[in-house]
Amino acid sequence: MAGRIREESIAEVREKARIDEVVSSYVTLRNAGGGSQKGLCPFHDEKSPSFHVTPARQFWHCFGCGEGGDVINFLMKIDGLTFVESVERLADKYGVQLRREEGDVREDRPKGPSRQRLIEAHREAQEFYAGHLATPDALVARQFLSDRGFDQAAAEQFGIGFSPREGEALFKHLRAKAFSQEELVVGGLVAVGRSAYDRFRGRLMWPIRDATGDTIGFGARRIFDDDRIEAKYLNTSETPIYKKSQVLYGIDLARREIARSSQAVIVEGYTDVMACHLSGVGTAVATCGTAFGDEHSRVLRRFLNDHEEFRGEVIFTFDGDAAGQKAALRAFGGDQNFVSQTYVAVEPSGMDPCDLRIKSGDAAVRELVARRVPLYRFVLSNVVAKYDLDRADSRIDALREAARLVSSIRDKSKVDAFSRELAGMIGVDVDEARAEVRRAANRPASRQDQRQTTRNPEEPVSAAPRNPVPDLRDPRFKLERETLKLVLQHR
Repeated sequence: MAGRIREESIAEVREKARIDEVVSSYVTLRNAGGGSQKGLCPFHDEKSPSFHVTPARQFWHCFGCGEGGDVINFLMKIDGLTFVESVERLADKYGVQLRREEGDVREDRPKGPSRQRLIEAHREAQEFYAGHLATPDALVARQFLSDRGFDQAAAEQFGIGFSPREGEALFKHLRAKAFSQEELVVGGLVAVGRSAYDRFRGRLMWPIRDATGDTIGFGARRIFDDDRIEAKYLNTSETPIYKKSQVLYGIDLARREIARSSQAVIVEGYTDVMACHLSGVGTAVATCGTAFGDEHSRVLRRFLNDHEEFRGEVIFTFDGDAAGQKAALRAFGGDQNFVSQTYVAVEPSGMDPCDLRIKSGDAAVRELVARRVPLYRFVLSNVVAKYDLDRADSRIDALREAARLVSSIRDKSKVDAFSRELAGMIGVDVDEARAEVRRAANRPASRQDQRQTTRNPEEPVSAAPRNPVPDLRDPRFKLERETLKLVLQHR
């Protein structure tokens, strides 16, 4: 068993591993003066940047949560590595030859395969799949890519490959590379039944990479009609290195452009990400087999440098069908996660970016993103469109439902403008729209209130219904509250 890493090797790693370069793989940093850089802390949710990096001291510190340390400590905390794993990873990246003490010394390692071994296994698997894309068995896979406008250069750029149809091809290849069965099973590359077999077989393979460019999982598309697994897409299951709620496909290619342009485009699939990047929209990313959620927002905000002093744009692309409208409502529900303005880009014909590029070319994809509209307006229009506005009762119902959305908008300074826009959409008086929005803001349990006020006509009335109690946290009550304090203290 290898001995403990010598102190002089650890010191050399600390000296050669530039902390600003390492941290920039996870957080967008901007100059903060005095030789330091700042960004949004990756260890707690914040609206203003309090995370500082000082390259001259090789030190980082967050004034918000109080965390801090050196480059080794940063990797340990953000990737869940042990001290030894962090040192080994940095040594490999910066070309440091580690020297160890002689003797059998127990290292600080958790049980099970190390992160580095899982990363190495995935790197070997990606190269294996990419090599098999050129084989005769992969003709259908190559045709699939060609039909969608992706040539060999595009396949190489995104690392696309093909998993052989034999049940143990990858398993045998990686075992010959000295990877243990445990490492391959834990990493999600191999499954075990009566014997070990490849997790992905006879599928077109997209490598899913983290922000640093390491392959941590795969997305696999069904291309053969006789595939026993009917699901169109299979994704790597949760592993120590792959958490689908935190993974964004394409972030390794998009992160620098996202930081430069302060814009992120969120699409729905792997081919959409490819189409956007090849069309000149280099800020496109996608979730991997799950809806866009709070964890994805936090990851994206770090690269956007999304805070009050530096607002960017988050642009969602949705299909124009019912599923796309539901996705827009979900995105609107998570709008509070961003300081940046949120938009939506929908092609009127309903085509996604990949299909749009095939039919109309690269410029059409860029134009789709350029025609973005505010997310609130898209959602509001969809809500209003459900009602027959030629009927008075439907206009009232539309106003009530839409007013709840307007009242939930994060930037309260925009509520009045949105109320006027809503009035124009529905065809009601502006004051009526404003009043309904105010009622919605003070009626958080409106459905429950409606149930409580619905009674049997023969049931005796025990008491007059109470008016809704206003939310005392509303900023409008601050002046009244401060005035009452003065009255009580200075009669």
